[in-house]
Amino acid sequence: MDRFNEAPVRDAEAALLTCCRSRRWAERLAAHRPYPDLGALLAAADEASYDLSVAEIADALACEIPPRPAADTPSAAHTALRAAHAAYESRFGHAFVICLDGFAPGEQLDQVLAGIRFRLGNEPDEERAVAADELRRLARGRLARTVPDAENDRAGLSTGPDSPSVAV
Repeated sequence: MDRFNEAPVRDAEAALLTCCRSRRWAERLAAHRPYPDLGALLAAADEASYDLSVAEIADALACEIPPRPAADTPSAAHTALRAAHAAYESRFGHAFVICLDGFAPGEQLDQVLAGIRFRLGNEPDEERAVAADELRRLARGRLARTVPDAENDRAGLSTGPDSPSVAV
């Protein structure tokens, strides 16, 4: 946390942009340093996320790139996932985002496919709100891994960079 609080503004913003590709979000969080702990930073991140305009959310969503499923995933699952992503992107104009924190790796593909199928039934305005919330959750998880908290480090609670918070 100290390294984040003491980093030059540009470095802090660059780190924040890896969590959420909204320049205003990153600038706002970097400008309000220092944060006393990770909880305060995450609360500020949530507040900054809620203040993003529709255009800023759209820009951040446009930067999300779906990762590929694991190499050992059956080809039929790859095909199903590509088709689901194509249908979603055609309907809503941006990548499907979902936060998979808390799901085991073996459950993630099913969660993504079920999420896409369910969310394809949303109206565009409703889906924009759902996607914005998922983007906020993704940013929160990424931020927790980017800026580890000393108390969580001592307790062994910090997660590594390979966490399941992903845009798929």
